[in-house]
Amino acid sequence: MSIGLAGLFAVPAAAPAQLADAPVAGIDFSDLAEISVLAESDPMLRKAQAIVNGDVITDTDIDQRLALVSAANGGRGDEAERPRLRLQVRRSLIDEKLQVQEAASNDIRIADAEIEGAYSRVAQNFKRTPPEFEKYLRDAGSSPMSIKAQIKGELAWSRVLRRKVEPMVNVGDDEVQLLIDRLNAAKGKDEFHVGEIFLSATPESAPQVMADATRIVQQVRAGASFVAYARQFSEASTAGVGGDLGWVRAEQLNDNVAAVVTTLAPGNPATAVSDPISVPGGVAIMALLEKRQVLAADPNEALLSLKQISLPLAATTSQDDARALVTKLQTATQAMGGCGRADEVARGLGAEVATNDAIKLKDLPEALREIMGNLSIGQATPPFGSLQEGLRVLVLCGRDDSAVQAAAPNFDQIYAQLNEERVNMRARRYLRDLRRDAIVDYR
Repeated sequence: MSIGLAGLFAVPAAAPAQLADAPVAGIDFSDLAEISVLAESDPMLRKAQAIVNGDVITDTDIDQRLALVSAANGGRGDEAERPRLRLQVRRSLIDEKLQVQEAASNDIRIADAEIEGAYSRVAQNFKRTPPEFEKYLRDAGSSPMSIKAQIKGELAWSRVLRRKVEPMVNVGDDEVQLLIDRLNAAKGKDEFHVGEIFLSATPESAPQVMADATRIVQQVRAGASFVAYARQFSEASTAGVGGDLGWVRAEQLNDNVAAVVTTLAPGNPATAVSDPISVPGGVAIMALLEKRQVLAADPNEALLSLKQISLPLAATTSQDDARALVTKLQTATQAMGGCGRADEVARGLGAEVATNDAIKLKDLPEALREIMGNLSIGQATPPFGSLQEGLRVLVLCGRDDSAVQAAAPNFDQIYAQLNEERVNMRARRYLRDLRRDAIVDYR
């Protein structure tokens, strides 16, 4: 499972199909060149769901934000869960209003150009131009206005924390050096690349929050995007990057969290995503993305030099003919004696050769990664592929293990990590106080 937002969003599945246009009996629209949708420009024409210190959250705001979650999940979703998700989205929108209001009260303004720039970067993460991304959002039931509002809230809150919280946080050089010493002492121990979703809770709300967290876990284990849920619902500072907490050791985590993370196994949502965990101030959901050893060489970081021999198959190729070609390809490549004869062997088979001199072992599909990790220089994988894609063989031409050497702890990185943890803790308290003092009128 991958959460690396890896930009702001995980790469989504195809957008849901658009509804077909339907004629309206008895009305002729042929003379209307274009129309303006009032609901987009005048929120007061939509039904208010909550009023936060005078600012309105409408049902359309909730629907469009909920559509972002659905889009990131490839359109998957349980209709029975939709009412509960709406409540969670409404809570996150209330927090967003409070954050933007707090920014405004501190004379913090986010320029439109800054929002547009961030929006363009999100579109790039979706591998679309801004106009293509706008169409994708509208097809999914959302809108550029919805995601720009979320971007504005994140930028505004980040600016508030930078001005009001970060100056109050102190990290001493001796604390940083102590953690570096501990990292060096822990060389060879396990280190975890994790994602987090944090939901705040009071003693009174804890049962409901735990129930909400349980439903999120069920959705993610069923194939929903951890990144999308983290971005929309997590109250940790990592929400903007899809919950990515980076590489940590068990000793750096809350005791309750550490005890669970060490039992997770990456690669499958069923084993990589934790059950809800009670932590101070709320509930955490953890996802294990990768696992390695502190300051130890990671063989998955090795750079490989590969040649790929590709043998296309005609559309009329039968299963029996395909099996015969597999045997022929395997016999030829297993006995060719290394990459030097790859081009010659390919010509004899009517195949093509492609070269890649810098691919990391970890970037290969899991099945190939296991095979390539056990190959010696000059050896080839068994043939793989399909009738549609043709047959392929990878030949290992070289392996650079110098890339796997782990870097020593960096003072600035450790300082930033400790500082972020403390800012995050104070930010939660800050938002809790804003909620406590807010006047929220639910409709």
